Amino acid sequence: MLGMIRNSLFGSVETWPWQVLSKGGKEEVTYEERTCEGGKFATVEVTDKPVDEALREAMPKVMKYVGGTNDKGIGMGMTVPISFAVFPSDDGSLQKKIKVWFRIPNQFQSDPPVPSDNSIKIEERESITVYSTQFGGYAKEADYVAQAAQLRTALEGTATYRSHIYFCTGYDPPMKPIGRRNEVWLVKT
Repeated sequence: MLGMIRNSLFGSVETWPWQVLSKGGKEEVTYEERTCEGGKFATVEVTDKPVDEALREAMPKVMKYVGGTNDKGIGMGMTVPISFAVFPSDDGSLQKKIKVWFRIPNQFQSDPPVPSDNSIKIEERESITVYSTQFGGYAKEADYVAQAAQLRTALEGTATYRSHIYFCTGYDPPMKPIGRRNEVWLVKT
């Protein structure tokens, strides 16, 4: 039933293509090393606001674009996960800046509709290799920060990754209360 409701609201749901290279972890932190395909993404940047507030501003813009607020007037369907880049300070706390990355569905990759909202940019992105850890619930800034810290600890001495940016991802629409999936991705260097 939930699946039917979700599909009627979001159309088809496509997963951003990736390949799992290896799995690792110790104690309660498990992670995957993955290569995530590049391509064209719709992006929105919000600065000068705390992460949770910035997301509340950015996400509806992306959803409207995907839903048909574009020059072709077409709904494209969803891709998951929706990811957003955060920028940690040296103490691990997050700066007041995010950048949401929504992968344009495959059938529109070659010629993405032009957003009607000029705060949305279409950007080409290289493929990236990430270390990913998964957790549930309705994720807030504090959850992502805690998960990123645990993942760093699990990777200590075994992996190198970019320290001034990481990605937080979500797979579920807001109205899905249980079985939610979120991830933190540290970008391998």
